[in-house]
Amino acid sequence: MRKEYIQAGQIVGTHGVRGMVRIKPWADSGDFLCRFKVFYLVSDKKPLKINNIQTHGNVVIAGIEGVNSIEQAEALRNHIICIKRSDTDIPHDRYFVDELIGSKVLDFATGKEYGVITDVSQTGANDVWHIKKDEKEYLLPAIKDVVKKVDIDREIVEICPIKGIFDDEN
Repeated sequence: MRKEYIQAGQIVGTHGVRGMVRIKPWADSGDFLCRFKVFYLVSDKKPLKINNIQTHGNVVIAGIEGVNSIEQAEALRNHIICIKRSDTDIPHDRYFVDELIGSKVLDFATGKEYGVITDVSQTGANDVWHIKKDEKEYLLPAIKDVVKKVDIDREIVEICPIKGIFDDEN
């Protein structure tokens, strides 16, 4: 389902002594987060106004209005940040990982239900979707040959499964 607030990363530490924070981005690149002037804490949707931001290796370094010391920055460690979807400029047919969670996974050809997406692992080469049905978990590579249709609004993903992924295949 399209969400108003999308999880975008986690504050993983401080940078320097003047209140800067290090954010691990949950996006294709840290550059994506650098477009935003406001983040929100997932815990209470408190806005964090950004006064400067830049990528630094695999993290993003951000200065937050009102956070001026290492102690204030440290208090934000481990908080998950989100962005408003309405603030993004991504096309309607694109989606965020956070919006996939909870989607039903169906066979593209037969409509058979394989389970629900419970998590997404980012492996570098491609994402891997964790699909749970009953007490079993299946790992599905999110590649073009497998994923045929993603409908975030209906919370349905249609796939052509790779042989051997699900137990009932020979």
